[in-house]
Amino acid sequence: MFDIFIKTHFSGGHHLREYPGNCERPHGHNWKVKVTVRVRELDKLGMGVDFKTLKQQVNIVVDELDHRDLNEHPAFQDCNPSSEHIARYFFIQLKGVLTTERYQIHAVEVRETDSSGVIYYGG
Repeated sequence: MFDIFIKTHFSGGHHLREYPGNCERPHGHNWKVKVTVRVRELDKLGMGVDFKTLKQQVNIVVDELDHRDLNEHPAFQDCNPSSEHIARYFFIQLKGVLTTERYQIHAVEVRETDSSGVIYYGG
């Protein structure tokens, strides 16, 4: 079994509704995102999933969120655009396109800073 990943990033603004502190005010982050696919078997070329394919699919989601006010995005109308919800959003959006007989999305990590983040495993 192999875990294959790519890292990317996006910038965006948000605020956490009803948060008891500064994060309730509009502010921004340069979110770092790591998407991991778990591979059960390699293809005939000896690859689990082509990095090019992985990057293309992840970039579709990144492009939806990059340089936006995340509170205005339809996915975050009923929930705060927290790192947890952002990680879950990536996972849900990628699950259909990164699931085959050989591999499936395993985890999405979202970091607000180098030392603070979450990992979502689905479910």
